[in-house]
Amino acid sequence: MKVNFLEPLGIPEQKLKGIIKDILGDRVEATFYDSRSEEPEVLIERSKGADCVVFSNIRFGKDIISKLPDLKEIVVAFTGVDLVDINYCKEKNIKVSNCAGYSTAAVADLVFGLVIDIARNIIPYNQNVRNGGTKGNFVGIELEGMKFGVIGAGAIGTRVLKIAQAFGCDTYAYSRTKKDLPGVRFVTLEELCSTCDIISVHVPQNPSTIGMIGKEQFALMKKSAIFINCARGPIVDSNALADALNEGRIFGAGVDVFDKEPPIDKSDALLNAKNLVATPHVAFVSEQAFEKRAIIVCNNIKGWLDNKPINVIC
Repeated sequence: MKVNFLEPLGIPEQKLKGIIKDILGDRVEATFYDSRSEEPEVLIERSKGADCVVFSNIRFGKDIISKLPDLKEIVVAFTGVDLVDINYCKEKNIKVSNCAGYSTAAVADLVFGLVIDIARNIIPYNQNVRNGGTKGNFVGIELEGMKFGVIGAGAIGTRVLKIAQAFGCDTYAYSRTKKDLPGVRFVTLEELCSTCDIISVHVPQNPSTIGMIGKEQFALMKKSAIFINCARGPIVDSNALADALNEGRIFGAGVDVFDKEPPIDKSDALLNAKNLVATPHVAFVSEQAFEKRAIIVCNNIKGWLDNKPINVIC
C-alpha cells in the first residue's frame, strides 16, 4: 500500500518513520514531503499513485480528488474535516478518517492560557514593565467563583469544564446532547450567554454551527464577560465580536481562529478590536500532541488495512 504524507506532521521524519515501523511494519510504502503546500496542482502531484494520503488542515476538494484514480483512503491529521469534500468521497467510496483526540489536552491548555492572559492583564502588564512602568490602572480578576460556560461538551469541552472546576468555577454547558458530567449544569444557549462570566466555544464547524454565535448572543452577555474561541473562526460572527469588544459590551476575548487561516490581514476588524488576545491557530500545537497525532494516523491506516476502520468520517 502506498501512503503519501503530503506535508510534515510536526515531528522529525525519523521519529515518524519509527512510529510507522512500530505500528505498520512493512505493510506500507511511505513517501514524505518536507514542505507544506495548499496549491491544488502541488497536492495532485504529491498524491499521484497513492492509495492513501495524509495531510492536516488543507482544502482537499473534488477538483483534487477527481484527479486521483488510485486514491482509496484519506487520513486527515486534524480533528476537523470541513476542508475535505466528504460528499464526493462518499460517491467515490473513498474512506476518510480524522485524528480526533490528539489535541484535546493542548487545546484546553490554550483556553486557560488565553483566559488568564485576559483576566490577569498579563499582556498589558508585560508591556508596562518593559516601558519602565508599574501595574497602572489594571486590576485582575480571579477565576474562583466565576461562572464558566462551554458551548459544545465533546472531549475538549469536557476537559475544559473539568479544569474550570479545578479553578473553583461554577460550570455550565450547552450541547445538542446532554451528558452526565458531575457539577455541570446543562442550559440553553441563551441562558449560558446571559449567565456566564467566561464562555468558551468547542463545537465543530458544519452548516448548523456556522455563525451560531453572533450579534444576538453577544447582546446577552455580561459587560464583564470573557469570550474564548479555540474552535473554528466561522462559528463566530467576527464583526459582531469586534463590535462587542469595541463598544464595551463584553470585557475581552481570546481568539485562536479567524474567518480564514493566518496570516490575517492587518486591517481585519477583529484583529484590531479592543482587549483581544490573538494566536495564529496554534491551540493544537504541542510536541506531545504531534506525537499523539502521528500514532493515531498510523492506527487509522492499520485499521483500514485490517478491515477494522477507526475514527471514520465516511
